[in-house]
Amino acid sequence: MRRVPKLPEDGYLPRVADATLERALRGSGAVYITGPKWCGKTATAERRSRSQVYLQDPDRHASLLALAETKPSLILEGEEPRLIDEWQEAPQLWDAVRFAVDRGRGRGRFILTGSATPRVRPTHSGVGRIAPLRMRTMSLYESRESNGAVSLAGLFGGMTDVAALADLDVEGIAYALCRGGWPEAVLEPDEDVALMQAGNYIEELVTSDIEEMDGARRSATWLRSIMRSYARNVSCEAALTTIATDMQGEPPSINTVSDYVDALARASVVEDLEAWNPRLRSKTAVRTSPTRHFSDPSLAAVLLHVTPRSLLADFNTFGLLFESLCVRDLRVYMEALRGSVYHYRDKTGLEADAVLTLPDGQWAPVEVKMGHSRVDEGAKHLLKLADRVDAEHEGAPAFLMVLTATEAAYRRDDGVLVVPLACLAP
Repeated sequence: MRRVPKLPEDGYLPRVADATLERALRGSGAVYITGPKWCGKTATAERRSRSQVYLQDPDRHASLLALAETKPSLILEGEEPRLIDEWQEAPQLWDAVRFAVDRGRGRGRFILTGSATPRVRPTHSGVGRIAPLRMRTMSLYESRESNGAVSLAGLFGGMTDVAALADLDVEGIAYALCRGGWPEAVLEPDEDVALMQAGNYIEELVTSDIEEMDGARRSATWLRSIMRSYARNVSCEAALTTIATDMQGEPPSINTVSDYVDALARASVVEDLEAWNPRLRSKTAVRTSPTRHFSDPSLAAVLLHVTPRSLLADFNTFGLLFESLCVRDLRVYMEALRGSVYHYRDKTGLEADAVLTLPDGQWAPVEVKMGHSRVDEGAKHLLKLADRVDAEHEGAPAFLMVLTATEAAYRRDDGVLVVPLACLAP
């Protein structure tokens, strides 16, 4: 079942990052919000700021860049918190903000947003003065397609007797995956128009965004081919050599593939999932390769030319893309908890699609299984992993969870939680 969320009177659909931004402003002189283009960074920052400057405003672009070159401190003048949108257009503003924070008093003075790493890196890192905040596209909880009946914060707090029913069926998940979490698409009532958003994103990326990011000229043909190869290897531990080999036609050198993938990562188009490396009871070697993911699974769907209907006829592809959808949502929720998401795999083949970690050392492994038929398999892997990790050093897992596309959330007799993605919340 597919639904369009009703907008509040102020026209803004709340984001998980709202509370994270508020917290970051209380603790730092400035906050830097990064993430994919069109994910809603500016709208979120605008609500918390009291004055704004938009460096990509076509009417003021040239004059603002000139001012940033001659006297960047003037751009910082305004009621605070002051939003500087797409600051990477004038990288010297980073150092100006850092200097202003050092000289001034108080916290929560500036909010910077950006969709890419700037062409020229700032002189100073900003550590301790400018707090980073990562935003992503909208999770199912933010798009109101997850009812939020199962809270990760609650699970880490010991509330593991879960019981709930999801409101989103597998057809709805297929649509949400292909549509993506782009706010404009989420709020679009026309299904066909909503499904066009991810394709439009890729076209703009190929035609202008990548080159504008660092001024380097790159082949649009190679860029498309690399992204298609990435999509064919989504949720897998594919080496760059595999990405290159999988490209159609004559592949470029590995160094070229690496440069393109790095550019895509700096533009927040791809976001790989790093490996978790815990202490184990045995000498089993842990794999360290990341799994490949786009910042939003709809990008992979577009590149693979799949639709909500075709996904329902190809559960192998659906399963890989659903895993990537789960990773995106888990990252959004764990960001709110100041936590991180990894994956685990060792040389014996034992794996967990996601491992959730908190700053206090708590951890929880997650297996992604779309349907009922593979829940037992996922639970078996989780129990085996829990036994393999050295609990004396890592602690016992806070919970074990199989994340599904099914309808019911419940606790199994073996203690493993079965939770539909459409029931999950921060």
